[in-house]
Amino acid sequence: MAVKAVNLGFQFPSSTPLSFGSSSPKLRKDRLVFRSSTVEQISFTESENSLIEALLGIQGRGRSSSPNQLNAVERAVQVLERLGGVPDPGTTFVLQKQTEPRQRLLTAVSSGRNVKEAIEELVSLTRNNGEKEPELEEGEWQMVWNSQTVTDSWIENAANGLMGKQIIGKNGRIKFVVDILLGLKFSMTGNFVKTGTKMYDVTMDDAAIIGGPFGYPMQMENKFTLELLYSDEKIRITRGYNEILFVHTRTDASRMN
Repeated sequence: MAVKAVNLGFQFPSSTPLSFGSSSPKLRKDRLVFRSSTVEQISFTESENSLIEALLGIQGRGRSSSPNQLNAVERAVQVLERLGGVPDPGTTFVLQKQTEPRQRLLTAVSSGRNVKEAIEELVSLTRNNGEKEPELEEGEWQMVWNSQTVTDSWIENAANGLMGKQIIGKNGRIKFVVDILLGLKFSMTGNFVKTGTKMYDVTMDDAAIIGGPFGYPMQMENKFTLELLYSDEKIRITRGYNEILFVHTRTDASRMN
């Protein structure tokens, strides 16, 4: 993607965001509910929420994360692996079948190993259960993993949604937001149009570097097709720019129950 930008007199980091494996993350916390097509609500377990919170604690810090933060992730993974699913003996088979793959995905993301396999398992289960078609839900979504294998420039990664947050708004509006440094943010807005089952055409064409009340426009445009593979109220899996897989988690207050 060709990028033209004004020279603002400062440089941005050339490195890509912290990655589990070869990707980039970020997250937050809170309890949520997953809705299945069977009308029943599947709560995220305490161990799942603990792992997500721990991942949020190290997001964006990489090797500078404190030993306590890294240990928190390791402890959360160990708890999740010991549970091996939903421990409640009264839990329905469908509930347990859906919860275990979700837990395996979270564990895979935390380790950076076998993430694609965990994604395929969760997506296949949803497809085989005949759950209704997911929609792009409004809200703030933080990327926690992507399958990018080739490193682009920092600005290209930001414009392609390979780092930072993705905000889905009303009337087909979408925004990428990336924290840079010293209070500066990269922002790029655009729109999406549904073109088929789980398919969306996305056009991003309004980019700027934001510093406080000031904005510095950048001449950038990006178009790609987004496929929504899986979505509940807390986790979303998509295939986007350059066929890259993305795992996002919802971070805005509207997801709380």
